[in-house]
Amino acid sequence: MSAVMDAPATQDDADVAGAHPIFAHAPRSVEFNKLRKRLIRNVREALDKFAMVRPGDKWLIALSGGKDSYGLLAILLDLKWRGLLPVDLLACNLDQGQPNFPKHILPEFLTGLGIAHRIEYQDTYSIVTDKLLAGATYCSLCSRLRRGNLYRIAREEGCTALLLGHHRDDSLETFFMNLFHGGKLAAMPPKLVNDEGDLEVLRPLIYCAEEDLQRFSDAMAFPIIPCDLCGSQDGLQRNVTKAMLTDMEKAMPGRKDVMIRALGNINPSHMLDPRLFDFAGLAPQKKD
Repeated sequence: MSAVMDAPATQDDADVAGAHPIFAHAPRSVEFNKLRKRLIRNVREALDKFAMVRPGDKWLIALSGGKDSYGLLAILLDLKWRGLLPVDLLACNLDQGQPNFPKHILPEFLTGLGIAHRIEYQDTYSIVTDKLLAGATYCSLCSRLRRGNLYRIAREEGCTALLLGHHRDDSLETFFMNLFHGGKLAAMPPKLVNDEGDLEVLRPLIYCAEEDLQRFSDAMAFPIIPCDLCGSQDGLQRNVTKAMLTDMEKAMPGRKDVMIRALGNINPSHMLDPRLFDFAGLAPQKKD
């Protein structure tokens, strides 16, 4: 069951101010303006560096109701409003049948702002709770089911890409989880093609700090919907990794920015993977 809405934006104070209606009640402070510009700068860097934009494409923005996906939506709408993002945008919320999910919040929010959107109901919650033992973590299975439905919706809507709200801290946490528990060096990529080869998955927030997104969300007063499924579970390895990185940032401010840049500054000859560097063919040059 789904619903698609595409309402025209209404004339209000946001139009007069030269911004998308989602910013109608945003703070007018210098501090907020700096935060907004920093997030926009981070997103534009990701869009440009990883060649995410093809004019005329249509993007499906996965909107969970959390701070990150709200932030992604607002920043992309801002860029499009200013003529800097020549793609069509469709926000999509997948209602997964989680207990106490407030079904009215996102439709009212999106419709009130004239944002094109689709609301889809698929009870993946029952599948997750039925398949896993009590006390097991739900994240992996829940994520796979959600992603599969979002791919389907993207195809049905004629979208070329699915956009996710993963940010700098998510990518770093994934890197260290793979390092500590998977025995490999891998993070969340900013851009990939799905297994079927027909859709891109884009993460424009890859350079954005979670702290900035939280401050942005608080200032924008987004109607946050908490996750009562995976978000309520304790002891997840990701939470442990997040705490480690938080402590590291407190002890050495700026380390997270250094680390995310390091993921894009790799020297294969100084690693240990012969698939990436020809160690067998490395030999000193003989002198005549």
